[in-house]
Amino acid sequence: MSDSIQIAEITIPLPEGIIYAKKWFSVDHSVMEPIVLLHDSLGCVDTWREFPKALSLRTRRNVVAYDRLGFGRSSARTSLPSKKFVTEEAEIYLPLVLKALSIQKFSLFGHSVGGSIAIVAAARMPELCLNVITESAQAFVEDRTREGIRAAKDNFKNTDVFARLQKYHGANAKWVLDAWTEVWLSKDFANWSLEKDLPKVKCPLLVIHGDKDEFGSKAFPQKISALAGGQSYMKILSNCGHVPHRDATNLVLDFAVEFYNGIRS
Repeated sequence: MSDSIQIAEITIPLPEGIIYAKKWFSVDHSVMEPIVLLHDSLGCVDTWREFPKALSLRTRRNVVAYDRLGFGRSSARTSLPSKKFVTEEAEIYLPLVLKALSIQKFSLFGHSVGGSIAIVAAARMPELCLNVITESAQAFVEDRTREGIRAAKDNFKNTDVFARLQKYHGANAKWVLDAWTEVWLSKDFANWSLEKDLPKVKCPLLVIHGDKDEFGSKAFPQKISALAGGQSYMKILSNCGHVPHRDATNLVLDFAVEFYNGIRS
């Protein structure tokens, strides 16, 4: 298969600021709905690295990723996200991005909280979201989540570690870190869960999770798979942490291809 992927960078103006997006595409790809990537709590388009290109090549589908407001190359935010930020992203901002990119029907691939956003979006847009892949997605807030976040918060006090966050978020890095740690560790967020949304997800769902995930136990994929309203498939990766698409890239790509080929038949 030839390496014919092209890349387009896109800016999307919204009332709150500019959203940065990127598209990996090829004229050789079959006419299938694009895969929209949703990043994690410290992520952005650039932290996906080479994965979107590899995903586009392997699945022969166009791939789109965007930076949520406050992250990466999108406009800065001043106030921290609300405790309803997962729902707000799925209901407000993702639809605006899709509209700006003239995307009607689509597939979603979400990492970590991006997977949680994908589930809520699929529940809210059942006629448009054709299928979902979640990777290391949280289903609720468990002790392991809080412990992992506290450990990471302490780790980011190291200037070298924090510099790696600045590499991707620049002057927004402190806001990005606080948007993750202060919201997830707050009392107001303690009872957050996907329980009400999962039964409304009627499209096929692939749930990927590493057995060494430092931010969530296997209770997360088990809950997601058990409560999903449609067909669900669960893949637990051995000796894998919170970022399977980086630590087990080829395996995740294999799962994605198998999943998409299976739901076409």
